[in-house]
Amino acid sequence: MERVEQLFNALWQDYTQRLCPSAGQVHDLLEEGEPLLNDHIALRTFNLPQVGLDRLAAPFIAIGYKPCGRYHFEAKKLYAEHFEHPNPLAPKVFISELMVGQFSSLLQETVRDLVNQVPEEAMHDPAFLYGGRLWDLDYATYELLSAESEYAGWLAAHGFGANHFTVSINQLEQFTEIQEVNHLLRHNGFVINESGGEVKGSPEVMLEQSSTMADRVPVNFSDGVREVPGGFYEFAKRYPTADGELYRGFVEASADKIFESTNQ
Repeated sequence: MERVEQLFNALWQDYTQRLCPSAGQVHDLLEEGEPLLNDHIALRTFNLPQVGLDRLAAPFIAIGYKPCGRYHFEAKKLYAEHFEHPNPLAPKVFISELMVGQFSSLLQETVRDLVNQVPEEAMHDPAFLYGGRLWDLDYATYELLSAESEYAGWLAAHGFGANHFTVSINQLEQFTEIQEVNHLLRHNGFVINESGGEVKGSPEVMLEQSSTMADRVPVNFSDGVREVPGGFYEFAKRYPTADGELYRGFVEASADKIFESTNQ
């Protein structure tokens, strides 16, 4: 588990410093003397050979993770897989990729120009997973991509890093329901993602989720610094399956709405 912890610590440092500075406040509100259990992280990429899902999965597979589920988000033109470690305490990993070929020729050409700037050697070091943007980008190009796909704009602006971490509600003693966590967060000034309802999922699908709306963070574009949506924090409550074990997968309809936590 040492290598798992090292990788997630590095992802956490990048996430809290660059993408979601408010994560520390969430911890202050929810920690009960023990570190919060991280249910999963999510990573975003483009489905181009240089940077596709398989490239992001490789460093996790190298430390024992295995693919455990596949997901399709037709409206957002995304494909995703989730990965699990044999040690159940290790966070799950959810990796999605934008199906670039399903978009306009302008978006395709723009994204390929960005990805072609990525040095191949950078992708061989697991540090790329929390290394941010590996291409130059001006603000007008960010806006152009965002107009067609919020996901494309977000990824172009931020590059590689954890889009979100996820607090496991199952470990908490003070709170047993996601609504209670949402109420506390609202009381402390956080905005909750209400797309599809503030709680996505149900006991019937064995998973309930909610999330904050993304922090607005400064991004260094080639023509100046602008504030754009960064990372967010998610909360998950899992229910036991017939064998008594907690459900470990994801629900497409819920995940589809969680993606919208980075909407402007």
